[in-house]
Amino acid sequence: MSVNMNQCPQTPPAVVWFKRDLRLTDHEPLLAAVQSQQPLLLIYILEPSLVADGHYDERHWRFVLQSLQDLNQQLAPLGTQVYCFHDEAIEVLQALKDRTGFNALYSSEETGLGLTFSRDKAVAAWCEEASIRWQEFPSGAVVRGLTHRLNWDDHWQAMMRAPLVTPELSHVSWCALPDYKMPDFPLTWTSRQSGMQTGGPTLAWQTLTSFYDGRGKNYHRQLSSPLTSRTACTRLSPYLAWGNISLREVYQDLLSRWQTPGWRRALVALSSRLHWHCHFIQKFESECAMEFRPVNHGYGQFPYRTDEGVAEDVQAWQTGRTGIPMIDACMRALIATGYINFRMRAMLVSFLCHHLNIDWREAAKPLARYFLDFEPGIHYPQLQMQAGVTGTNTLRIYNPVKQAQDQDPDGQFIKRWLPELAQVPVPQCFAPWTMTAMEESFYGCTLGEDYPLPIIDLEQAARDARERLWGFRNTSAVKADKGRILARHVRPESAQQPLRF
Repeated sequence: MSVNMNQCPQTPPAVVWFKRDLRLTDHEPLLAAVQSQQPLLLIYILEPSLVADGHYDERHWRFVLQSLQDLNQQLAPLGTQVYCFHDEAIEVLQALKDRTGFNALYSSEETGLGLTFSRDKAVAAWCEEASIRWQEFPSGAVVRGLTHRLNWDDHWQAMMRAPLVTPELSHVSWCALPDYKMPDFPLTWTSRQSGMQTGGPTLAWQTLTSFYDGRGKNYHRQLSSPLTSRTACTRLSPYLAWGNISLREVYQDLLSRWQTPGWRRALVALSSRLHWHCHFIQKFESECAMEFRPVNHGYGQFPYRTDEGVAEDVQAWQTGRTGIPMIDACMRALIATGYINFRMRAMLVSFLCHHLNIDWREAAKPLARYFLDFEPGIHYPQLQMQAGVTGTNTLRIYNPVKQAQDQDPDGQFIKRWLPELAQVPVPQCFAPWTMTAMEESFYGCTLGEDYPLPIIDLEQAARDARERLWGFRNTSAVKADKGRILARHVRPESAQQPLRF
């Protein structure tokens, strides 16, 4: 295959800025750049401000660098690569402008944190001043700045069923940076970590294929258990969050399997969750202030605890040392692997916000750091939904003991992640505080020494939470904001039709 290269700055190139779209397939900015017939320069900017932000952890940057390595292996036969820069966006773009004279910038829209929103506004102003045309393209079916949901489901279907846009790269003229050197990153960013998923489009597709090879056939039955969900769920969430595979690719692949015998219920369950993916991001796109305040303004005065014990309880919760086995096992699994299933995520938030009566904002950054699939647009709407501060969603106060009984009846998950309870039998391992002193000695687990005493009385805390939550939900301030929320984030009743698959 012939390789077309230009040594910049002889010909002003177009720049494709990869963000959360780390793939070469179904990529509208890349296609538009190819169609411009300019030489192309592909870049990723790893911004120190994002690295330092409390939402992120090295697991995220490891996944990004693994993804870039995969892309560069695909691009190597073409004689090019995605150039990675470690600096703030405007500094990188200005340096490239000075060196190459590029005059066009292509990227996907990003429904991100306030930090990235401010950065994008600054980049837009810089592009205007530098006479650079910046063209952004929607991500998935998310509509920038949407203020209602009328016809949104039809839009989602149209976007998901539209032809994939995969550019032909073999005849592109590439802009080269001959003296480029990859930035030095910590060793822990560049090596695989046992138990943590590895990034890249190649593994994204392998993961999807393995789901349909058999492990996902009982998806609809096994997605709620923290044990079975680790194999029965698609495990595509980090690949979707970082754009190694597009939602449209996953959805169209699902549709191609719709008539597969024995898979209908699993496919129905999965297709609905693919729809939810854009639904939640659209919520955040339409009201991004929910990163900082309750979506329902009435909850701004919710009586969360402010006592001196809050910090200690948050620390116990986020390190898996609460003395409540299902909470601790889920948190330790999440810390070690970057993954826990949806029901258990909801339970973790419920415990902190309901049982401990701690502000949901205390959960936001610790969970974001742990979730390998951290996606701001999904994270904040779901966090507020589970914390019960929307005024529109059903209030759910999860009982961690009952969740253990229902979702881990043999105690395998708990004992896997809490080895100090390995000898404690069911049902005591679900609620070890019920053991007698003799049982503690017999099972080799002394509470307060080998495993923590519970930091709270679950039953009393649940009663208090129900009274507090239902009482506040009925306040005039919460009720007054409910109509605005429904109008902005929920499709009108007259437009509610069943999803078409």
